[in-house]
Amino acid sequence: MESTLEHELIVRTGDNLLTPLGMDTASTLRAVLAGESSLRRYEGVWGLPEPFVASLLDFGAIDRAFARRYGDHRLEDYSDFERMAILSAAGALDESAIDPSSDRVLFFLSTTKGNVSLLERENSLRDEVLPDSSARRIAAFFGNPNPAIVVSNACTSGLCAQIAAMRALWSGRCDHAVVIGAERQSRFIVSGFQSFKALSPEACRPFDRNRAGLNLGEAAATIVYARRRRDEVSGSDWVACRGAIRNDANHISGPSRTGEGCYRALRAVLQGVDPTDLAVVNTHGTATLYNDEMEAIALDRAGLSDVPVNGLKGCFGHTMGAAGVLETILTMHALDAGTVLGTRGYTECGVSRPLRLTARHTPTSRHCFVKMLSGFGGCNAALLFKRGGGLC
Repeated sequence: MESTLEHELIVRTGDNLLTPLGMDTASTLRAVLAGESSLRRYEGVWGLPEPFVASLLDFGAIDRAFARRYGDHRLEDYSDFERMAILSAAGALDESAIDPSSDRVLFFLSTTKGNVSLLERENSLRDEVLPDSSARRIAAFFGNPNPAIVVSNACTSGLCAQIAAMRALWSGRCDHAVVIGAERQSRFIVSGFQSFKALSPEACRPFDRNRAGLNLGEAAATIVYARRRRDEVSGSDWVACRGAIRNDANHISGPSRTGEGCYRALRAVLQGVDPTDLAVVNTHGTATLYNDEMEAIALDRAGLSDVPVNGLKGCFGHTMGAAGVLETILTMHALDAGTVLGTRGYTECGVSRPLRLTARHTPTSRHCFVKMLSGFGGCNAALLFKRGGGLC
């Protein structure tokens, strides 16, 4: 994916993380650097007969924050899912200092399930269940006149939404793109993963020999992008350089045993890049048996075995549609602090290919990374980021 505007780059101008570890990016980063995790064991939640380990938000705290900012009278106008997305978007917009009501701003919503929990209520066929309804309501909340864009492509949604935003900016359709990734867990989602026997009975352990499955998580994350001329980009600006989406159509839920789609996405974004310039490859790292093995094979095939690798699901669980945005933002801020985040829960390598994994945070002076994701249906995505844009 190359820019049609030769002298312009896609630059992050603001971001926000709303997670069980913090109500903003700074507090979330501090918690992760301190080695914290929000994974907990839950019993009897949503009437589910089996306990599960997950990372769930405190919606009382979210409602209080929403009421402080917008008034109690607006709480009932929006679902839990929409309120968390609005709060995260507001925080990112505050930092970016743009007018969200401008017709030169586009909103993108990355989610896999959106308001699916509404299906458990009466009158469940109403339009509010549809992700497009939430996207329109969120954009309208900020007075934006444009149709909001929903990106729902399984677990790659958060990267696919960023790539879609980059394309919109490069095409000249907008000057600013607001990319929101959000996921609210529910009985429907958790029971579905339980039926797959995919959930771990303990905190997940990405790439570890004793990994036993994934944990689910809730979060909202927002990143705002703008198009800027190269001579306007400073050394502290994070630039989204290249993105790629590849589908190997392997199986409805199982990843390719050869890592084909993931490998092809990595190969596309790494053209002309010296692997020694990379600070880290932030993986999907769900801690399921086949996903982690597939990613290890793809990384090895792409010549990245000697590059530091990490996964963040041990801190937040699998936040699905939010994961690509959340993990991108957190990696940016960790590298700003000169740190490659460790893989919480990792002890001993449990994949067939050698990877540079550690549970410890490690120092780095590099400012370039790759974020990768994979999902059901054989979808795979990767994005290359560089601070200062020198490789773009």
